[in-house]
Amino acid sequence: MSTGWFNSGMTYDAEATRRRIFDAAVAEFTAHGLAGARIDRIARQARANKQAIYLYFGGKEKLFGEVVRCKVDEICRGADISPFDFAEGVGLLFDWYGQNPEQIRLLLWEALETRGEVQGEPERRASYRERVREFRAAGVGAGLPEEEAVRAAQDRMFTILGLVAWNFAVPQLCRLVLDEDDEAAALARRRESVVQTARVLAEAGRFS
Repeated sequence: MSTGWFNSGMTYDAEATRRRIFDAAVAEFTAHGLAGARIDRIARQARANKQAIYLYFGGKEKLFGEVVRCKVDEICRGADISPFDFAEGVGLLFDWYGQNPEQIRLLLWEALETRGEVQGEPERRASYRERVREFRAAGVGAGLPEEEAVRAAQDRMFTILGLVAWNFAVPQLCRLVLDEDDEAAALARRRESVVQTARVLAEAGRFS
């Protein structure tokens, strides 16, 4: 929803301003993290005033939390890991990280600079719990007591997230360990290996 009012003959679009602030914040936090980010730079890049940032997002820490939360939501929408087509979903997640390199940097900054509960933690926990329920419904952890079955589904999800994200968290190791001068070739090898690993684990019922 957008609201408009006239200032010097121009229409003020609140939603467009909010979007510009958000996009500028993604770039700023990706490059500088939470501590190094500057509201002044975000406002200048967004062609907005600082008051608008505080109005829409409530300050730098809350803005950072909103950026991370929204980018994680994008992963869930753009790379849905279905328990019924597990390996294919893992391949899509790998591709998503490759096309959105800012996501891994934001998560790393969050890990380095956030202590205790992160912004939007209840909502993010709820999203992951829903995914765990989907894995349970698909049979992950079948035959185990309920608490152990839930842990099995959680472990499957977290293992795969790590298996994919590590390739983008440490690209220099990817290049060095695989002994590739061509980063694209190294990532292509890693994608094939990650998808095959996911397929083997799913077929073997390793996490069931």
